[in-house]
Amino acid sequence: MNIKPEEITSIIKKEIEKYEKQIKTVNSGTIIQVGDGVSRVYGLDDCMEGELLEFPNNVYGMALNLEQDNVGCVLLGSEEGIKEGDIVKGTGKIVEVPVGEALIGRVVNSLGEPIDGKGPINTKETRPIEVHAPSIIDRSSVNEPLQTGIKAIDSMIPIGKGQRELIIGDRQTGKTALCIDTILNQKGKDVICIYVAIGQKQSTVAHIVNTFTEMGAMDYSIVVSSTAADSAPLQYLAPYAGCSIGEYFMHQGKDVLIIYDDLSKHAVAYRAMSLLLRRPPGREAYPGDVFYIHSRLLERAAKLSPELGGGSLTALPIIETLAGDVTAYIPTNVISITDGQIFLESDLFYEGQRPAVNAGISVSRVGGNAQIKAMKQVSGTLRLDLAQFRELEAFAQFGSDLDSDSNRRLEKGKRLMEILKQDQYQPMDVTKQIAILYATVNDFLSDVKVSDIRRFEKEFLEYMDTHHRDIEDSIIEEKTLTNEIKSRLEEAIVEFKKIFLKDA
Repeated sequence: MNIKPEEITSIIKKEIEKYEKQIKTVNSGTIIQVGDGVSRVYGLDDCMEGELLEFPNNVYGMALNLEQDNVGCVLLGSEEGIKEGDIVKGTGKIVEVPVGEALIGRVVNSLGEPIDGKGPINTKETRPIEVHAPSIIDRSSVNEPLQTGIKAIDSMIPIGKGQRELIIGDRQTGKTALCIDTILNQKGKDVICIYVAIGQKQSTVAHIVNTFTEMGAMDYSIVVSSTAADSAPLQYLAPYAGCSIGEYFMHQGKDVLIIYDDLSKHAVAYRAMSLLLRRPPGREAYPGDVFYIHSRLLERAAKLSPELGGGSLTALPIIETLAGDVTAYIPTNVISITDGQIFLESDLFYEGQRPAVNAGISVSRVGGNAQIKAMKQVSGTLRLDLAQFRELEAFAQFGSDLDSDSNRRLEKGKRLMEILKQDQYQPMDVTKQIAILYATVNDFLSDVKVSDIRRFEKEFLEYMDTHHRDIEDSIIEEKTLTNEIKSRLEEAIVEFKKIFLKDA
């Protein structure tokens, strides 16, 4: 085969013309120390705080400590096979998570990767896990109620869309149960719910997902799970990932409810990470900026102004106390960041008062503005009646003779406490809450035995649904108890009470 020299020359010329010199520069460094999910890297000159770093074996990390001669990183995966001397590449972008409609109904980890076995999530959009909270100008006032379906909360400690309300109490007092009921109550209300599990047992998270699936709540919910088996960095990232997923919907003009369960474990994960990175410990061995990590997370909850679509992100962080001590470091931090707290008391819980809400020290600093007028009218004296009851109850234990007025208050308080009891997974519509609370607050139940109160409530609400649906419709329409609605409601209560007492 004879190839002429001039042909070879022309081919070489063509190849030279087509060739473009492309040099890709990558910011890289060398691992000088690795262990306990933490690595120190030398040579990453242009690294950003929070930057996503690429380690060998397809493991990613996050830069946290930018020191003079090295960068302290945490690994977001297994450190197996990663050793000193390995090359680490900077990606030039902050850690981000996938967002979008495709996540609804899914269970994901802290990096937004599916862990429910239902295949990949088809979305191309992502959001950084850390973004600035909306400014004062971008927000509007909290003026719309987020109904929890729990009588004790909707009446006395109302929550508004865009609010941050802390759920605080000892272990096993019903904090998670209260949040699950709130999510179940959003069915058909066009609210997207995000449940973030931080440091929970895998079996607990599986049980919650199963409950959501059975009750039809997964149709509008997303679960972000970082269980106790996950490393501290993944537990630390989980609430920020959940918040970014929620912000996507908020900026679409939708209402979002996010549960952080719980921030005590989140703080512990951050403390473990920080001490391994040799950050100086402070009070209770937490680093000095533990307040800041929670404040920049919870500040992102907001009700946006109408110009920005009017979407909202309502945050319900959970904090676990030890022996009811709300003066510990993390509880006081989060109390000062949020717009109120719902305190669940162990003593009430063990007495059978569930949800075990202590109305005395629970408070909502903005929810009253969002409460519908009809509920305000009914619940106006509720907190005072309960406070008087608690005081009289303590006094009556000494067996002293009480006057008739004190006896009346005591009996009314017992009936109120009984009415505020509510079974789990049974959130109640606000109109039904108004009807039964109206009957109790206005002394219509004084001649019903305390032991019969729960049965009275169940049968009365069924009776209202069957015979007086128009009263509930009027409350929804008017959003206030007019004199005409009040008289119709009172007639219905008296009418039903005759039937109930005759049967009893």
